[in-house]
Amino acid sequence: MCEKNRKILVATTNPGKITEMRAMLGGGADWLGLADIEPIDEIAEDGATFAENARKKALGYAEASGLWTIADDSGLVVDALDGAPGVKSARFSGDKLAGDERTLIDHRNIAKVLELLQGVPEEKRTARFVCRLCLASPGEVMIETEGTLEGIITDREIGANGFGYDPIMFVPHLKKTVAQLTAEQKNAISHRGNAIRKLTPLLEELLRNS
Repeated sequence: MCEKNRKILVATTNPGKITEMRAMLGGGADWLGLADIEPIDEIAEDGATFAENARKKALGYAEASGLWTIADDSGLVVDALDGAPGVKSARFSGDKLAGDERTLIDHRNIAKVLELLQGVPEEKRTARFVCRLCLASPGEVMIETEGTLEGIITDREIGANGFGYDPIMFVPHLKKTVAQLTAEQKNAISHRGNAIRKLTPLLEELLRNS
């Protein structure tokens, strides 16, 4: 879908996100993660919305690397928790400590959500995953898209696939949590997949005209 050998940076160190995005965006470009380039100071995710964070990261990493950069901000929005964890999804249970593995952080975040939802009936445990994507070149936002996935929060972890809050996000029409889906099944319905599907034709047009 892209020019051969165009280097585009995916601004994340999360291996799960990189795998998903590389799989969906295709092999027409040289998709790089932050671990594939010279170290760049982390861009603080201190925006009030997913859109603000995605835009800030895309512009910041594009400026620092000199590359077109795709950044996302995504998370879990639980209606009964007034939209929490929201933009704090990755650090809902506290900031990452030195030596913490991502799976440990995920389990701590999940545990906090489940604790806060104790006693809340199923019909009020509605939630959605939200993903905001931004593609930027140094100094310019080029594309922004958003995708969502609706579901219900379970009362325990179910499934071993995926990452983040996947084990507690039940998708009613599939009768499974996101963590029970294969990678292909997840990409077909996920918030990130939906955002990428919106981004793909816009990126193709942008590259044709660049």
